[in-house]
Amino acid sequence: MMSGILGTADLGATTITDVYTVPVGTLSSMNINICNRNATNVLIRLALSDVSVTQAGDEFIEFDTAIEGSGVLERTGIVMEAGKIITAYSDTANVSIVITGIEEAI
Repeated sequence: MMSGILGTADLGATTITDVYTVPVGTLSSMNINICNRNATNVLIRLALSDVSVTQAGDEFIEFDTAIEGSGVLERTGIVMEAGKIITAYSDTANVSIVITGIEEAI
């Protein structure tokens, strides 16, 4: 069972990135922080996916959401079952994502 930082990524421009996959036999409760390190706005997408590096329409929790320059988007209280994948996308590079939380055996 892990707690603390579950996953991190430095998002590349226009690339879907797997940030964290819930391990087999666990349930994860987490918070997600996305930091725009640019001086200008960026658009991000965040999905709770079933398949690696894909984002289906019914999996998005953020879609083309603007984060202002040097701003942060925080999502809290997200719970996911084994096998689910947090995927992220940004229209611009220099965007960081950090997932913190706890994994519990089920």
